[in-house]
Amino acid sequence: MRPVRRTALLAAATVLGVTASGCATIHGERAVVPAATRAEAARALETFTSAYNKADRAYDPALDAGVVTGPLGAINQAGLRSRQKSSPGGNKNHRPLELTDATYIIPKKAGWPRWFVANTDANRDQGDGKPATRWLVTFVRSGPDAVWRAAYLTVLPPSDIPEFDLDDDGWAKPVAVDDTELAVAPGDLSKQYTRYLQTGAPDVFAPGPSTSQWRDVRRDTRRAGFSYQYLDQALDTGAFAPLGLAAKDGGALVFFSSKHFERQTAAKGLRPPVNDDVAALLTGEVGSSLTKERISSQTVYVPVRGAAGGAKVGVLNRLSGLTAAKGS
Repeated sequence: MRPVRRTALLAAATVLGVTASGCATIHGERAVVPAATRAEAARALETFTSAYNKADRAYDPALDAGVVTGPLGAINQAGLRSRQKSSPGGNKNHRPLELTDATYIIPKKAGWPRWFVANTDANRDQGDGKPATRWLVTFVRSGPDAVWRAAYLTVLPPSDIPEFDLDDDGWAKPVAVDDTELAVAPGDLSKQYTRYLQTGAPDVFAPGPSTSQWRDVRRDTRRAGFSYQYLDQALDTGAFAPLGLAAKDGGALVFFSSKHFERQTAAKGLRPPVNDDVAALLTGEVGSSLTKERISSQTVYVPVRGAAGGAKVGVLNRLSGLTAAKGS
């Protein structure tokens, strides 16, 4: 499995904007059953795509607020609020998103929440010499009366998608948040990732743009009259909880969330620059400092504990979006 591959499609994906093993007693549902039928999954994907296109055309977050949640929901809703302020007439360059050739990776599990992944082909990388990618949309349903909502979006080349561990009927196996067979338990990924970004430890992540290279960039805390401070926080409960699918080789594909702050402080006589996206989400007045808040979702391949060669967690894709800004 290749380490980090941060696709150029993230800019477009930004506008798109629970634990995997919980066992609940709602309606006495303790039976291990598929999280959704394939027909139900197809309807959820269709509903999401339709709502997303309406919201993107109008730059109106209310039009798809009911079909997004978690990190994708936070990024999507903030992005639409920002664009609504800067372009109140809507998106003149709207191009309908099409998600086709869908296959569904549906885990078999007990209780709620339930979730599945739609592996789709998007009309965002066709032609112009762009490499083929697959858009993985992870849907979550919190209870029997809830609707399916898209919580994670991942854009990957097909070669980065592992072969999943399926039973004889084609249903996938979810990974428990406290799975001790993996190099890092899914429930620990957000804490370990944010700690790693701050300190460089624990050293469980493979080098790449979203790990070692990002840390290197952030070490340069003084640039052209400005100083920078960074704070990273774990985000791993409720709609932001990690979700994992068992791979056939014993590892797992895991989706998890995190929150990141960047504070820019200006030297005397200077003022941090404020672009349209920041201005639309800004509270307070920018004097000498500006703090930006971003929500991020990571898709990682977690090898089995003790894997040959000491394999580390590979960040395959990171989707990050500005969700708030504060001046002082």
